[in-house]
Amino acid sequence: MSDLLKKAVSLGWGLAVLSKEKIEAAVDELVQKGQLAPEQSKELVNHLMERGEEEQASFSTSIQDMVKRKLQDFDVAAISDLIALKQRMLLLEQRVAALEGASPEEPREQDGHPNMETDGRAD
Repeated sequence: MSDLLKKAVSLGWGLAVLSKEKIEAAVDELVQKGQLAPEQSKELVNHLMERGEEEQASFSTSIQDMVKRKLQDFDVAAISDLIALKQRMLLLEQRVAALEGASPEEPREQDGHPNMETDGRAD
């Protein structure tokens, strides 16, 4: 999915370069026809390019939001979810190792929970 997003962004940048060339050509044509003063041409190109960049950023944000929603719809775990699960798993592995290392005579109470072997009942 991220490869597709990268391709879309690359395509967007390619279109931006192409758009700048087309904008400059259109503005040059306006200058040649006398409909725009030469001093204003650079300012107009810059203004149109800034507007295009704003639109591109907005489009990119919209695409990212849409991809996130679709991933959530499909119940795809986020990297942060996987990291949290890995940390919990490591903690549980440490607790199991500590419990297995304890001698059978020692009580195995942790966090206020009774020993699982005796179900917390007296023999």
